[in-house]
Amino acid sequence: MSLADVVASELPPQINPALPPPAFTAEQAGHLIACPLCDALHEEREIATGETARCARCHAVLEQPRSMAMTRIIMLALSALVLMIAAMFFPFLELSVAGRVQRSSLLDTILAFSNGMTAPLTIAMASLIVILPTVRFLSLVYVLAPMAFGHRPARHADFFFRLADHLRPWAMAEVFIVGVAVALVKVAGLAHLSIGPAFWAFVALVLVTVLKDNFMCRVTVWKTLETRRS
Repeated sequence: MSLADVVASELPPQINPALPPPAFTAEQAGHLIACPLCDALHEEREIATGETARCARCHAVLEQPRSMAMTRIIMLALSALVLMIAAMFFPFLELSVAGRVQRSSLLDTILAFSNGMTAPLTIAMASLIVILPTVRFLSLVYVLAPMAFGHRPARHADFFFRLADHLRPWAMAEVFIVGVAVALVKVAGLAHLSIGPAFWAFVALVLVTVLKDNFMCRVTVWKTLETRRS
């Protein structure tokens, strides 16, 4: 198995997994990588650009450095921010029933629950589909932009990258667009629907976000932060 496929082998086979894990010194622990799926420990090694390091147990990707990765992630994050602004203020849907036409934007959809007992739902929707994704995009730009231009990491870059990583499961723009698609199928037989430019902007936002997340390697970013700081 080549170095391009595996960072390093797992812990020696003579270690019984039923026994307590061996104690590592601080120096030894600093050179170990845990698989994000199965928690298998691997010895950290240098991976060349373009190669892929996989877990020896479950074959999950551990590290995948790519050329110009930071620049591409920054451009994707900035594109997502522009698409978010377009999705917020341009017409999202147009509904026509019995000669009456109702246009709504994404902002109107969020504010539709702002009265009465459903007010907390407005906060939840605004946070999950607008605020948290926007904070994530801005955090990634803040962390990666200085390093992409060859400078040292910005102040508190570790905190903001950790924040962006923790917010990933809570940024649910893709869940919202799936819900909208299901609702369109149900409403299509009751009224005439016209899809506005904000809808396609939001679809593009989801695609850009997925592409950015698949392109970004967390381990490589952390290594770059440590290297540039020293």
